Amino acid sequence: MTYTINDFFDEIRKGNLEKVVEIHSADPGLLNSKDSRGSTPLILATYYGHLGITRFLLENGAELDAKDGSGHTALLGVCFKGHTEVAKALIAHGADVNVQSTTGATPLIYAVASNREDIVEVLLAEKADISIKDARGFTALDHAKIGGNHKLIQLLEN
Repeated sequence: MTYTINDFFDEIRKGNLEKVVEIHSADPGLLNSKDSRGSTPLILATYYGHLGITRFLLENGAELDAKDGSGHTALLGVCFKGHTEVAKALIAHGADVNVQSTTGATPLIYAVASNREDIVEVLLAEKADISIKDARGFTALDHAKIGGNHKLIQLLEN
């Protein structure tokens, strides 16, 4: 059977691991393809929080730090979406914990700005750089203070 890029991306959105594996087997070249918004299969799978598909794509060589049309990597996306286990899988495969978006935000800044305390803890354990500033000149600690999240302030000050 012949599959299109749209078939692959549709099955990723649905979270249908079995079909994703089948399409990948038929056309491995789709692994690092991009949709109309510049998302790769990995970025899309992580955005939706599909851990099984994420692991499959990583095990088959998906580009970890590829950026979508908005300048986001898979790790940047999960840090504001809040998919902790997906973030852990990306980091375990070597995702850059200090990658910056087009606005200078890091995974840590996104996690703090989105009040994702569990992801902040994971990133800090992986030595995410707390001194990096976004395009507005704010660090993750600055964002925690702006948001008034005392637990995050405490985590970042220690």
